[in-house]
Amino acid sequence: MYAVIASGGKQQKVMVGDTIYVEKIDKKDGTKVNFDTLLYANGDDILIGAPIVKNVTVIGKIVKQVRSKKVIVFKYKAKKNIRKKNGHRQPYTAVEITAIKKAEKKASVKKTEAKTEATPIKKALVKKTEAKATAKPKTVKKPVKKVEAE
Repeated sequence: MYAVIASGGKQQKVMVGDTIYVEKIDKKDGTKVNFDTLLYANGDDILIGAPIVKNVTVIGKIVKQVRSKKVIVFKYKAKKNIRKKNGHRQPYTAVEITAIKKAEKKASVKKTEAKTEATPIKKALVKKTEAKATAKPKTVKKPVKKVEAE
């Protein structure tokens, strides 16, 4: 069983027990996170979302907040003795996928509607609308153009 989730503008294929690295999520370690599911597959049971699958949730637990390796950003102008050196470390969140749950479809329960007696006002409104529906539609007469013979 696996699912494809979307987080931080990226899509990842996940299975239960996987540890994935996603863009930074501002929550503490150990908190649960739900992800949007784009695709769900369990054997022959495949659900494709448009854009997300409604009855499938992927639940993960934040393991830790990490930063990637430093990327050196070096800018210079030739023959001008201008040099700038900067570094950047992208923050990420390590998330362990704990569960992929598919909600069971509930049987639709038909509600029995209690019949209420119509009040005189409601009866009058119903009669007016019925009268309008059965009324003959108005016809508009178009003016006839006279054609002169030559």
